[in-house]
Amino acid sequence: MTQPAKLRQADPLTPEELAEAIVEYAEDRKATEITQLDLRGMIGYTDYFVICSGRSERQTKAIHDAIYEGLKSSHGRLPERVEGLPGAKWILMDYLDVVVHVFVPDTREYYRLEQLWGEAPALAAGAGRSSS
Repeated sequence: MTQPAKLRQADPLTPEELAEAIVEYAEDRKATEITQLDLRGMIGYTDYFVICSGRSERQTKAIHDAIYEGLKSSHGRLPERVEGLPGAKWILMDYLDVVVHVFVPDTREYYRLEQLWGEAPALAAGAGRSSS
């Protein structure tokens, strides 16, 4: 008798390592304007926001899929919840320590999360990334 397949036990990633893995998966799908906001000490429900953009709804879904599948297969991690996937103008992925926001450009400009959380230190590095 065969045993059912199980999701492997989650790797004990630090919030920083989790955010960096998310950034790498987003970069693999050519996400633009990738920004990490360090919210430690500002709010209690997460340590980081990772904010990025895709050029279209199709690309935002591809960015979501890369993050979801990458963290699931490499680290055994699934988001607690995902919102916005059907319309894909703003996809939110909640990994508790890190909340991911994947936007199309006009929706990102409308909500302006970086300005809303302007006091949070912004970390940006690599090609195609900026903190504004």
